[in-house]
Amino acid sequence: MASTLPRSYEAFVQGRVKFRVGRIVYLAFSRDETLLGFAFPKEWRDALVESEPDKYMLPRESDLRFNWVVVRLAAIGEEEMRELVIDAWAIVVPKSVAAAYAERESQVWQASRDGS
Repeated sequence: MASTLPRSYEAFVQGRVKFRVGRIVYLAFSRDETLLGFAFPKEWRDALVESEPDKYMLPRESDLRFNWVVVRLAAIGEEEMRELVIDAWAIVVPKSVAAAYAERESQVWQASRDGS
């Protein structure tokens, strides 16, 4: 999913799969692929982790300065994963790129709903 988003590309760094827009990492899998770090606003991070501590956790201390949170992949389904990926991507791309993508997806969703 992440590799299909505009301006997104996969990188393999020190044994880990990461997705970037330019030089900004917005997704990073742990080496064992059980955890996913993703871009997320710092000001909402504590509330997210406190709301579902079995699912979300704070990043390691050295990453607390970034807009970043970690999710346990076994705790989420495909639809939630899709939402996390798109939301993380939307944080790092220009707002016009995110808006154009949202508009395109809305049109596709409406067309499928209408049977077009």
